[in-house]
Amino acid sequence: MMAGRFGGAKDADPISAAQNVMYQAWDATDRRERIRLAKQALAISPLCADAYVLLAGEEARSVEQALAFYRLGVEAGQKAIGPEGFKEYAGHFWGFLETRPYMRARQGLAVVLWAMGQHQEAIGHCQAMLELNPNDNQGIRYLLSGYLLSLGHTDALKQLLGQYEDDGTAMWLYTRALLAFREGSPTADRLAEEAWAENSYVPEILSGRHPVIASQDGYITLGGEDEAGEYAKDNGAAWRATPGAIEWLTRVTSTLVPRPPGRSAGGKWKQ
Repeated sequence: MMAGRFGGAKDADPISAAQNVMYQAWDATDRRERIRLAKQALAISPLCADAYVLLAGEEARSVEQALAFYRLGVEAGQKAIGPEGFKEYAGHFWGFLETRPYMRARQGLAVVLWAMGQHQEAIGHCQAMLELNPNDNQGIRYLLSGYLLSLGHTDALKQLLGQYEDDGTAMWLYTRALLAFREGSPTADRLAEEAWAENSYVPEILSGRHPVIASQDGYITLGGEDEAGEYAKDNGAAWRATPGAIEWLTRVTSTLVPRPPGRSAGGKWKQ
């Protein structure tokens, strides 16, 4: 039984010791120091998946190198968790600290695979991660919905949207609105208005009237420009590929008046 590995005595085993070094790496402000610490963590334990994640993002000089690092990270994380751990944690993966390095590595792997055109493999990883962690603390559903939307996998997208039907975020609502528009649904206008109420920047960014603002700290502001930019980055191609969609969205939302900020407005969530 693995429960509590990262929460036990400091440096109780090599994986925990390596993970403690990774906490130092994430806090380091110098890129070279972060890379050095990641390699130090791997010297302590080659099963430190987070070290490969950092190297993929900071040392890789090509998408192929990033892919190799992420694959090593997934393999390391899988070995660190072990078959019994997968059985024990299945369905609640992110809820246990020791699963998170593996999940971060697998998310990175999916993103790089998609960028390289290996779309079905990327989708497969996302679907598998949602099976391991249906609560989806990572926001994998947003990646997956964008992938399915881009490829026109409507049935799979509808199933995913239904699985998280209570999701009221702008990123989810805009995708629901686009799907409704594509199908000529009478609910399309209402969904567009609901999406705009959660984030009014998306139509302006999709239409090119507002620049894309990237997150500066790895966190997304609910209702903010960075959230809109993240959505446009992942889903803009699907909107542009749908004739008349951006023009329709602009028209439907052009006369709307912003509502007072809700309880979640301005809140942050990790990318």
